[in-house]
Amino acid sequence: MTHDLPTLGHLLLAFALTYALGFERNLRGSAAGDRTFSLIGVGAALVAILALDHAPNALAGVITGIGFIGGGLTFRQSRASGEVVHGVTTAAAIFAAAGIGAAAGQGRVALAVLGTALALFALEVRHLPALSLLDGRRWAHRFQDDESRARLADGESGSGN
Repeated sequence: MTHDLPTLGHLLLAFALTYALGFERNLRGSAAGDRTFSLIGVGAALVAILALDHAPNALAGVITGIGFIGGGLTFRQSRASGEVVHGVTTAAAIFAAAGIGAAAGQGRVALAVLGTALALFALEVRHLPALSLLDGRRWAHRFQDDESRARLADGESGSGN
């Protein structure tokens, strides 16, 4: 039982870190929140712990499963201004949560904590006034977007597609 205590600690760490990510997603109105994220983190941690016992390919199944969950969260919506895709950030955060859970489950505590901090930073950068200079949307109006550039290139080449 003594050697199980660190493993239990890793599982609790996976829960806490991924719950924090889910809490942030709840604050921002995401469909997937603290319960979903913590379940993904704990599940990934459990598989990572089991993978330590000579089943390294088990983690590949986690990545596949997370891809399906992420795909289910992503959808398109047509608007007058064009198509808008929703849920990509949450899907990416879920992928990060699986990685964080797997790292914690394998005892890579510093990696899991740093991964969580970086994910939270990426999710919150546009919402924190002190960091708003780092938000790409703040500067986007100064640059030409890819669709405009592609339309210009098509018009200049005479293809008209």
